[in-house]
Amino acid sequence: MVQGPHIVKAFSEELEQIAAQVATMGGLAESMISDAIDAVVKRDNDLAADVIARDKQVDQMQHDLEKQVIKMLALRQPMASDLRVCISALKLVTDLERVGDLAKNIARRARDLNAVEPLALTKSVERMGRLVQGHLHQVLDAYSTGETDRAVGIWERDDEVDEHYNALFREMLTAMAEDSQLIGPGAHVLFVAKNLERIGDHATNIAEVVHYLVTGRELTAERPRGAPLGQPE
Repeated sequence: MVQGPHIVKAFSEELEQIAAQVATMGGLAESMISDAIDAVVKRDNDLAADVIARDKQVDQMQHDLEKQVIKMLALRQPMASDLRVCISALKLVTDLERVGDLAKNIARRARDLNAVEPLALTKSVERMGRLVQGHLHQVLDAYSTGETDRAVGIWERDDEVDEHYNALFREMLTAMAEDSQLIGPGAHVLFVAKNLERIGDHATNIAEVVHYLVTGRELTAERPRGAPLGQPE
């Protein structure tokens, strides 16, 4: 059946709306990361509580977008680039929902850290956090603008996040070995760092989705990557 111009226009508007909603969800997830880092650095329990509360909004956005995309797939049966928009949206909201969860986890650890004396390694956590936040910001911008080079650049630099994590991991273990009183708060720092490392992984996932969305091809090149140390859950 041939679709009329008004149907095609309505479909295009629906696709644009989905992309806009994904971008909005990405902005919310990014703000949660920024505020979770601030909650750790500034020892702000109120800000930590606000991040934790916002996770429900991210979850709801994922639920609503998935329903919207599935309905579109059923009714519109999109093809080619339109189909990629739908598939990419489903992938992205999954990554962004997980980013929200990880930001919430960091905020919870912030409250635990705020109950003890400040740690010197908080600055290292902040540096790693800002790096991860920057990576996510770049790939979300690439999604909005369709700049694959920008997305691939972040994908290729994922090892920077791992290097920060490994350095912080070693420093914290050394400090804990020298002072047993640091074992409890040090464990919280390691959990925060691990959550940041995982957010970095989701940023690279998003970069892969952006490349697929724009080009229709998957990223298959090998990139150098050092395995992160430790796997706290």
